[in-house]
Amino acid sequence: MSYSTLDMIRVNLEDANLIPVRAHATDAGADLKAKKDAWLPKGKRILVKTGVRVEIPAGYVGLLFPRSSLSKFDIIMTNSVGVIDSDYRGEIMASLMYIGDDEGKWIMKDDRIVQLVIIPIILAKFYPVEELSDTTRGSGGFGSTG
Repeated sequence: MSYSTLDMIRVNLEDANLIPVRAHATDAGADLKAKKDAWLPKGKRILVKTGVRVEIPAGYVGLLFPRSSLSKFDIIMTNSVGVIDSDYRGEIMASLMYIGDDEGKWIMKDDRIVQLVIIPIILAKFYPVEELSDTTRGSGGFGSTG
């Protein structure tokens, strides 16, 4: 069977156990694990290493999202969504913070912490204009539709 860049993403792993894996075959995101134990002190941002490097094809982007289970433990991803550009070859790291009532929380080695979604993108060019087209919404922003 032959694969295209849409079917396969090349990964470089520090440990074979760190391979991104989908919990279900049709899941959009592949779970990434913590490479080693990490202490998250309350209210402090910590970069948690995954031991994973990816080769995303041009025309695609990797988006890093928190796993929903993190919220059960009062852990958030501080940048909400991580963007992994196609030319980045460094280790993927998750910026996490503990926001609960305790002094902190442990992330343990091999805990599934974030999920990686690979999607196609349009590399649009931007050009200035004097005016934009009119719409019903216009410039109505946050909360403008009720």
